[in-house]
Parts: sequence; C-alpha cells; structure tokens
Amino acid sequence: MLNTRALSYLSEVIRRGSLRKAATHLDIDVSAISRQIRQLEEHLDTLLLERHAGGIKVTEAGRLLVDHYHSQQAAEDAVISRLSALQGLVSGQVRIAVGEGFIADLISAPLQSFMNAYPGIELDVVMAGVNEAMALVKDREVELALLYAPPIDPQLTCHIETRQPLDLIVPADHELAHCRHPMRFQELAKWPVGLMDNPFGMRQMVNAVAHQERVFLHARLHTNSVAVLKNFVRWGTGITFMPELTVAEEIRQGDITVLPMAYSVLSDARAQIVSLTGRELTVAANACLDHLCRGMRFFNADAPRLLDTEC
Repeated sequence: MLNTRALSYLSEVIRRGSLRKAATHLDIDVSAISRQIRQLEEHLDTLLLERHAGGIKVTEAGRLLVDHYHSQQAAEDAVISRLSALQGLVSGQVRIAVGEGFIADLISAPLQSFMNAYPGIELDVVMAGVNEAMALVKDREVELALLYAPPIDPQLTCHIETRQPLDLIVPADHELAHCRHPMRFQELAKWPVGLMDNPFGMRQMVNAVAHQERVFLHARLHTNSVAVLKNFVRWGTGITFMPELTVAEEIRQGDITVLPMAYSVLSDARAQIVSLTGRELTVAANACLDHLCRGMRFFNADAPRLLDTEC
C-alpha cells in the first residue's frame, strides 16, 4: 500500500515548487515532509524528486505517482458523492474558474437558481483569464472552467461549445455604427482602441489576426478588466472587441453597437466549459455543469447575432 500522507506531501511540493513553500502552506515542519517523501522513495526504490541548489524537480516516476494519487482522490470523491445522492443528499463543493466576460451572464439568473435548487452545494468562483483558468483545471485547483477562445489542449475535455464571435464594440452614436460591412483592422486606425491584457483569450485572438494582417493596433488602453473596457466604450472614449453576450445589457440599453469583423478566426470564436481529461466529476460538479449548460445564454445557443442571421 502506498502512504497517502506521503503522496499528499509530494503533490503539495510539486504544486508549490519547493519543500519550504509546501511546509508553509500545510503548516508543518519541512523535515516532516522531507522524511515522508524519503521513506516513500525507499519503499518504492525509486527517486521521486531531484534536489539541487536551484530547488527541486519532479522525476517522471514522481509525476506518474502524483497523477495516480489525484485520480484516486477524484474517484473516491465521486463515489462518496454518488452514495450521498442515493440518499437524496446532494452536497459538496464545486470550484469554477470563470473569465470576467462570462460574469454578467452567470449572475443574471443561473447562479442564484442553482444555489436555490442545491442548497447543500457550495460554489467557489475564481476569476481568471483563459491561460490561468486552463492551468487551474490542470493543477486540480478547480473542477470546471468557463473559457473563451481557448487553444486546443488534449488535457482538457470540452463538455459544451458554442460559437461566440469576437465582435467590434463601439458607442451607439459612433461613426462606425452605421457601417453595413464586416470591419477590417485597417479601418480602425483613427479611433482609440482598448484591449484586454495578453493572458485573456480576447486579446490573444486580436494579436493573432493583427500579426496575420501585418497591422499594428496601437492600444490607448490596456486593462485586465472587462468592466473597464465596457465603460471605455460606453463613455465614447474609444472602441474595443468583445463577444456580443458580454455587452448584452449595454446593447439593450442602447449604449453600445456590435459590428462583425471580417476574419474567420474572430467570427468562429468559441465559448467552452471544460474539465480535466480523465478526472471523474462529483455529483455536485455534474449538477453544476448541467445547470450552466442549460441556464447560461453563452452555452445554450450560439451568439444572438448568428441566430438572427439564420432566421
């Protein structure tokens, strides 16, 4: 039998990057962690961590062992949650990584209705850009992540996907608001542009197209906040790029107009809910996933503009 305490210590060392940081997080002595891992190495007769002056590096054997430990823990959690469900008790905790662009849709109704339907489930919602959200799933810090325009990654399983183009967002009274053709970057040079920071899917897509078109977009505003960008446009300061549903309320109020872009990379952008490939979800996580798929506008249909075009 493998020592589960030693495995948990090994996992924490790998996650934190050092014995000392793991010990601080777990509030135990470094020597206790070191002793447990050494005993595990002796029991298995294999090296799990390579120790050197610059820190520690996990070996292939160590990574294999920790992946097995995580799989066992996830399977155990899933079984326990199903046993509780058989007794009519749906409880537990669900951790979700969410990009800020999804927040208005999430809190408009789905979040409240889920918490009313499942009072025994606690939700932990973490704000994160697409890169950070994917990393959180891979590190098992969250069960689910809501992603916009993520790169293909075999470590992640996509449960649902909808088409949500990255559109040009301008003030309703802007000169461009009356254009009837898909916009190109070259047409935007004379107006101030606001952009999300690089870790966000929206910015990565803009960068990719700008590079392809050999166009330099001089951003007057850089931010990690969708709310800041919305107000940048609402107040008439400049223009930006966002999915239609992210600014649905501002469109309804007549403050913002959405214009399509003339690039398939942007018009084919997708929104996804993902989890870690091979990780068995608990009853609580599956209930949350199902609720988000049905309740969030981002995931129960493609963008409204696309649906209008199909009619």
